[in-house]
Amino acid sequence: MGVRKGGLLVLMKVAMLYMGGVIGAGFASGQEIMQFFILHGRDGMKGVVLATVLFAYLGGLVMFLSVKLKSASYMEIIGFLLGPLGSKLMDVLNLIMLFGGLSVMLAGSAAVFGEQFGLPARAGVLAVALLTSAVVWGGLEGVLTASVFLVPLKFLAVSAISLAALIVAGVDGGQAAVFRSGGGVAGHWAPAGFLYVSYNMVVPVAVLASLGKSVSLRTGVAGGALGGLLLGLAVYLVAAAGLAYLPEAAYCQIPLLYLAGHVGPGFRPALGFLIWLAILTTAIASAHGIASRLAPEGGRRYRLFGTGSCLLAFPLSGVGFAGLVRLLYPVFGYAGLVLIISLLLVPVSKLFRIR
Repeated sequence: MGVRKGGLLVLMKVAMLYMGGVIGAGFASGQEIMQFFILHGRDGMKGVVLATVLFAYLGGLVMFLSVKLKSASYMEIIGFLLGPLGSKLMDVLNLIMLFGGLSVMLAGSAAVFGEQFGLPARAGVLAVALLTSAVVWGGLEGVLTASVFLVPLKFLAVSAISLAALIVAGVDGGQAAVFRSGGGVAGHWAPAGFLYVSYNMVVPVAVLASLGKSVSLRTGVAGGALGGLLLGLAVYLVAAAGLAYLPEAAYCQIPLLYLAGHVGPGFRPALGFLIWLAILTTAIASAHGIASRLAPEGGRRYRLFGTGSCLLAFPLSGVGFAGLVRLLYPVFGYAGLVLIISLLLVPVSKLFRIR
């Protein structure tokens, strides 16, 4: 599809595509990191380290499998991991999750347009649907190019706001001891770190699996590992900044907005745009995952499935952002758990028998 197999630019495209599937609205708002890491107090930073190692390892592993299997969609990978019956069940679940995730992003855009920008909520749905369709219409090259431009922007913005908030706070953060145990997801930092990665791997696996014929083995594995390390860095900065502003930050719906307020008033509207940008890139990743599964050969059918999924997601987005999150995200977590366990349990000997 016009993507060169090796080189620094291709490596960055792989890393950015991986990151774009993870840094969604929950990440950019700071709420995911609050629940999974910050509320565990300083022990939560151990969870960040665990998540970083898993993100880097799994990113490299998925790209290793993608290139070795010459995959064009996630079906080749889950077929290898789960066998014929398991892969069929996971395939149906994955498609439902990708479509549900796309619907959640459309609904999230409506919420941001209405609550942050004071614009008609329906305009937010239309904006993401049209932009996502336009990017997907450009094929895999269009998706990769959009990731190279958009993902670094939101990565740098999240990191800059967190770092600036840390500088303003100084080296304090002793208040975090109040939340050392029991406050966060799973009640302990170790399962929380594992579940965070599990919860976030469904979309990245779907998008990375589409690159199997487009990148070299060395570039693909390095790009997957680099994307995981950069994700870990962003999580670390947000978690460290959140710890410095406990307990107040724990009671905010959008913790990063609270941190931005300490940096300066001009950062608040910028963060609203950042959250919307995170929604857009996740919507692109979800639509690409659907299209690459239903039309792994690319071309006109890929474009039609990608844009068609955006149109079909319109009615479901009317349920609302909060309602869709409550309905769909628990399913995402369970499916991600099956996927990550199967990835971690694949014997090394089996990997190196792939021709």
